Amino acid sequence: MGNERKKSPPPSFLSQHCAERHDSSNSSSPAAVNSEVSVTYKSQSQSPINSFYSELGISSDSYSRLQQAVKWAEPDRSITNVSMSTSPAHTTFIIANLKDSYQIGEELLVLVHAKDFDNKSKSYGGDFFQAKLFWSKTKASVFGEVRDLLNGSYSVRFFLPWVGEAQVAVRLIHSSEAVQVLKRHRDTNSDRVYFNGYYEGPGPNKTRLSETMKCNVKWDKNGLERTGTGDCCCEYKDPRTGETWRCQRPKSLPCSALVYHSMGGYKNHLTNNDKMLMTQTNKGINGDKSIIKIFHHQNDTNDITEKCRPGLHTPVPAGFYLNDVWTSFVCSTRHFTTQTTTECLRDKHIYMMGDSTLRQWFEFFVKEVPTLKQMNLHVQYQSGPLLAVDVENNIDLHWRAHGVPLRCMKTAIANLHYISNEIDDLAGGPHTVIIFNLGPHFTTYPLEFFTQRVLRIRKAVLALLQRAPDTTVIIKTVNTGYKDIFGSDWYSLQLDRILRWAFQDVGVYILDVWQMTACHYNKEDIHPGPVIIKNEIDILLSFICKN
Repeated sequence: MGNERKKSPPPSFLSQHCAERHDSSNSSSPAAVNSEVSVTYKSQSQSPINSFYSELGISSDSYSRLQQAVKWAEPDRSITNVSMSTSPAHTTFIIANLKDSYQIGEELLVLVHAKDFDNKSKSYGGDFFQAKLFWSKTKASVFGEVRDLLNGSYSVRFFLPWVGEAQVAVRLIHSSEAVQVLKRHRDTNSDRVYFNGYYEGPGPNKTRLSETMKCNVKWDKNGLERTGTGDCCCEYKDPRTGETWRCQRPKSLPCSALVYHSMGGYKNHLTNNDKMLMTQTNKGINGDKSIIKIFHHQNDTNDITEKCRPGLHTPVPAGFYLNDVWTSFVCSTRHFTTQTTTECLRDKHIYMMGDSTLRQWFEFFVKEVPTLKQMNLHVQYQSGPLLAVDVENNIDLHWRAHGVPLRCMKTAIANLHYISNEIDDLAGGPHTVIIFNLGPHFTTYPLEFFTQRVLRIRKAVLALLQRAPDTTVIIKTVNTGYKDIFGSDWYSLQLDRILRWAFQDVGVYILDVWQMTACHYNKEDIHPGPVIIKNEIDILLSFICKN
């Protein structure tokens, strides 16, 4: 099986759900051109690539690949009625050229036919589907590669990785019309998630004054300009990243009195039509329920011989579950016990930076390694920083939340550090492991803002690997789980593509959890259950301890 897969070139990071043209004669079709490119990127500069990118060593060709990465097909007509949108009840799938039996390592092709609520065939693409092959009795599943044919039809390619039986499941995550709702609100209402800044300081007669003000990213478009203009706000520009956070100016206290940060709230700008389009979310579609029978191949080998190393491509599928155990197709991974986990982490300084989905890994290690003891740093647990130490095995494990924007409980803003600054402050070396992720807290923001944040981290990683090339750097990709206007999987997929684009040539490990969370039988949750976390940790440790 491993040898069979090596014959084909490694697919790009676009292949997870790719609205790309398969017929070159349609290459100029306006229906397939995502307005995100012109609205989000070119508005920054009239030149093909602006100075921010060129200063960070991003070439015009690389910039074009970024534009291609976030391109998404859209309706070729005005949507005047919700009935024109894709109906999960009328949309169907078939298995192409279904055979009585298959051999392990073969591929299965599924075709999806999208229809609207009037049972009329769709003639344009842009629907967001996810698909998996599964068999409940053996707790087996594998992610399917969906391709948009841009005519209302979609193909799904499945690799058959286990011996036994399987069935196909396809979900409509968002219709193409709902995707346009998501895009429009990202472009015009990026302030729909806002934050609180807590100001504290001395008042008259030895009293303490406190004021709570609304805060957000300083960004002069996409709705974020509504925070105010002129002297409305206190601005906090980070001297190293150049990013600016701003809060409405308190009435009594100075700008220097900002002490705490927290999530503020949500603003729902959805129209009635928007709401109706968004209700048809994450719906299973009807199709061929045939049982696929898979047998051994005479030349079958279940061993993936590729050693884990930085820079490896993530194929689709990246692996599969069988009896709740994930087998990776990226490289040769191992399954770790408590003892081998401890041995792997021995003499390591491990720095985790990101969000709560990465904090789950910190929590796993604290629970799994009995000699690893968490310190009480008397901070807000949700945002950290957190520290665990194993003196016996010389392990120190750190986790901290990434810098603002961060949806969290009230926490000291001084504890919220930008990832790029943290990496710049680490010496690195053979005993240092740096793990970071970025995504769920950025879903409402313009792609340009997220791209700039990612590229600053890229610059810091490149500098780290130049001064300490034997440092291990691992990026955890985005989980699936969110399905609403504030955190849809479609938003996350776009961010995931930008992250992969930025680091594809840097020499880091990319740990793909997108497929692992999308195809498991557990109900999707942005914070996946213990079975998925254990399998993620096995891959992580295989990256850290390659021998």
